Order: sequence, then C-alpha cells, then structure tokens
Amino acid sequence: MAISEPLSAPRAVRRTRSTQVRRQRVRAAWLFLLPMLVALALVAGWPLIRTFYLSFTDASLANTGGAQFIGFENYLLYYEGTWYGLLVDPEWWRSVWNTLFFSVVSVSLETFFGVIVALILNAEFRGRMLVRAAVLIPWAIPTIVSAKMWAWMLNDQFGIINHALMGLGIIDNPLAWTANADLSMWAVIMVDVWKTIPFVALLVLAALQMLPKDCYEAAEVDGINPIKVFFRVTLPLITPALLVAVIFRALDALRVFDVIYVLTSNSTSTMTMSIYARQQLVQFQDVGYGSAASTLLFLIIALVTVAYLYLGRRQLGGDS
Repeated sequence: MAISEPLSAPRAVRRTRSTQVRRQRVRAAWLFLLPMLVALALVAGWPLIRTFYLSFTDASLANTGGAQFIGFENYLLYYEGTWYGLLVDPEWWRSVWNTLFFSVVSVSLETFFGVIVALILNAEFRGRMLVRAAVLIPWAIPTIVSAKMWAWMLNDQFGIINHALMGLGIIDNPLAWTANADLSMWAVIMVDVWKTIPFVALLVLAALQMLPKDCYEAAEVDGINPIKVFFRVTLPLITPALLVAVIFRALDALRVFDVIYVLTSNSTSTMTMSIYARQQLVQFQDVGYGSAASTLLFLIIALVTVAYLYLGRRQLGGDS
C-alpha cells in the first residue's frame, strides 16, 4: 500500500492535466467557431425557421404578413371524404421520384467515370499537366452557362448532337432530347455528369497522389494482376475521399434546380422537389404550400445525409 500511493499520485496529476488541456482545446475550438456559427444562424437559420413557420400558414405571395395559422393542412387535410395536401399530391411524389432517380443515377455515373479519369490522370505520360487543366474546364463553367450551351447542342432542329448522330448513321430523324418525356431525364443526367465528373476526379486524384508506393512495387514484383491490385489495395485506400465526393455530389443532386430548369423548365417528366417548390411559391404564389414542399425537401436531404454519414462511418470503422 505504501508503494502504490506515490505511483498513483503522478498518474492522477497527469490525468487532471490532460482533462484541463482537452477542455482548453474545446473552449478554443468553440471560440473560433463562434463567428461562423453566428453568421450561419443569421444567413441560414432565420430563413429556415421562417420557412418552417410559413408551411403551417395560408400565406400567399401577395400577403405574407397577414397569413393565418392553419396547422398541418398544407401537409395533409381530410375534408368531406377526400384527402388533400402535399402528402397526397401525386405531382409532389412524382417530383420526389424524379429527384431520387436523378440523384442515384447521376452520382453513380459521376463516381464511376470520375475514378476512371482520376486513374488516367494519375498515370505518367507526356502532357499530363495540360490534360489535368483541360479536364477541369467543365467544372469551371457556371452551371447556367453550361446548361444553356447544352440546350442549344441538344436542340432537335439545329443541335449539333442530332447532326453528329445522324451523320454517323446512329439515328434517322432528329430527337427532341429535352422535350421528349422518355429522353429528357437522361439528357439532364448526361449534362450533369459531364459537368461534375471533374469534381469527383479531382478529389480521387488527390487521394491517389497520397498513396504509398511500397505496396504497388511489391505487387508488381509478385506479378499480381493490376485489376486485383485496384480492388484489394487502391479502392480501400481511396474510400474516404470517395465518400466525401459522393456526399457532396448527393447533396447537390438532391437539391438540383438550375440545370434542369434551364433545359426542361417545368416539365413534369423532369420536375424535381426544388422545381416543384419554386412552382408553388412563384408561379402559383402559394407561399404556405410552397414552404411545406421546401420543408419536406430539407427533411429528406437531412435524412439522407445523416443515413449516409452513419453508414460511411460504419464502413470506415468510425465507431471503434
């Protein structure tokens, strides 16, 4: 007993000092984050809270100040044997399906081709820096500009896409890429994938540049197939960068508005949740109903984000 007491005293002192240092770091972190949190609360917090409130009112664009509180009627209302509201609106659920379909397909294609482009740019060849700069051009072009550019290229009368396909003998007649309900969604996805592949490729390329060379040299000496090396070594090591790229692209895809609105306007075949909310708010001037759609859009994006981050954390062993 006499020996254990002197040994436990320094240990307790170290534990106390470690706790104090940790508290100081946490306090300093909150101090540095405070200006950003205040600015975020003013810029985003107040409009978000007001949108939540307006979703429970009958506000219109001409009279937001005199809005009356109506509870959940914008979301769901049973009146004279019939259900009304956003949750039973077929156009709303069609926009939800369009958004999810667009997000899943576009993000999947962007991830697949982004990894391929990153692997090509990571290889040693002459003029690699010039190719890297050229690949970033689609990402550097503003979305509105690129969407308008593609709208001209996809035009069924004078678009260069139809002209090229007809010249190659792939199609016999011009296709209405943005007007045909069967083609418009795929046309929008194609434009979005073209623009955002460089973003995924850039993040993956940065991860590839940081990979250790020893394991690749050992695999080359052992004569292991390059495809097996990619799936067993490269892909697990770049997974964190891929998760970051996918979550950022998923967030953009779920709230997509500009590229679809420029190409197809209010077409029901491509209408997303953001376009639906804008239609209710601006075109129909129903601020309460539009705010309800915006609120559900926010909740869906938040739910998808939390679920993806949780699954990604489990995949990376973050719980341990």
